[in-house]
Amino acid sequence: METISVCEVKKSFKVYFDKGNMLKERILFPNRNRYERREVLRGISFACQKGEAVGLIGKNGCGKSTILKLLSRILRPNEGTITVNGRVSSLIELGAGFHMDMTGRENIYINAAIFGLKKKEINARLDDIIRFSELGESIDNPVRTYSSGMYMRLAFSVAINVDADILLVDEILAVGDVNFQSKCFEKLREIKRAGTTIVIVSHAMEQLYEICDRLIWIEDGMVRMDGDVRQIAEAYLVSMESRRT
Repeated sequence: METISVCEVKKSFKVYFDKGNMLKERILFPNRNRYERREVLRGISFACQKGEAVGLIGKNGCGKSTILKLLSRILRPNEGTITVNGRVSSLIELGAGFHMDMTGRENIYINAAIFGLKKKEINARLDDIIRFSELGESIDNPVRTYSSGMYMRLAFSVAINVDADILLVDEILAVGDVNFQSKCFEKLREIKRAGTTIVIVSHAMEQLYEICDRLIWIEDGMVRMDGDVRQIAEAYLVSMESRRT
């Protein structure tokens, strides 16, 4: 069963040369409003099946994170279609959606509600979320006092406990200690076995070897290769190495 279908998707952004912030500046200095349209995705197509883990690889700026934001509906494509079947949970930007002056516990309720859970459902999962995060008494401290590792623990713990059909992960597992990362990947394997589709962006090939069923190599806004994890990872690494020499 297909949970994600991306068909001929294009996405571009306006990049201003020197954008004026005030109306007066825009009127007096019209040249400051000049921009170029930068095409990030040039016709991307792929599909993901239920319970499949797919890794997106490619150099910085190739469009991997843009794809995740399109799948999570943070962005919309300029052209093409995206079909997502089921509840989506995402770990795209570390700490995004957190209210800094609220406690970790309060942020659990806010973030889980954003993912579509009702208060009764959150209450039932609250102890599991706190236990997995390993934040202990810090769960009742303001989030602004948290380290980046604590952000990751809290965000990951909420995202994996909302019974999502699709989980989107963008480099967030590069943060935190090795033991917690290992626990996260074990949890990813568990929810994958339960039928959750996972799309993950990472530069850490060993992480992708552990969890992914296939890789999609994005280059210049297009799919260069899509298939076997080891085969594509090796081809990608050879390509990157050849560019450095």
